[in-house]
Amino acid sequence: MPTALAELVSRWASLYSGHAVLRTIVIFAHVGALVGAGGCAIAADRGTLLAARKHDAERRAQVEAIAGAHRVVVAGLSLIVVSGLLMLTADLDTFLYSRVFWIKMGLVGLLLINGAVLTSAERRFRRGEQQAWAGLRFTAISSLALWFLITFAGVGLTNVG
Repeated sequence: MPTALAELVSRWASLYSGHAVLRTIVIFAHVGALVGAGGCAIAADRGTLLAARKHDAERRAQVEAIAGAHRVVVAGLSLIVVSGLLMLTADLDTFLYSRVFWIKMGLVGLLLINGAVLTSAERRFRRGEQQAWAGLRFTAISSLALWFLITFAGVGLTNVG
């Protein structure tokens, strides 16, 4: 790591470890964004699974609801990334060598890929491709699993390391 960057990380780690209020704010930002983004995504996923049994008009309304949820989810994920980077750089030695951390990052990567697949299926459904609903259903199931697995890994990270 370049010297200037190493110095910056060292200063941040010292500041973070020495200020309980700062740690609380960063962790709250991370967990709060997880609750907001994850909760919104889970609600949208549930709606998608329920709409699978409905008529076309209800499915179209659900696709609009998914689009509205995207803004909250993307904003929340952005805050999760920033707060996560702050926590990571506060304790690089712990996280860089943690198997649980890398499993969690892999799950986050899969969640992002799932979001891209969801967006593609959403566009195809709007163009009238009814078979795209199978993709929306698949991404809803995957999203539900991934949000809970990521949360589980995050809890495991604090307890197992």
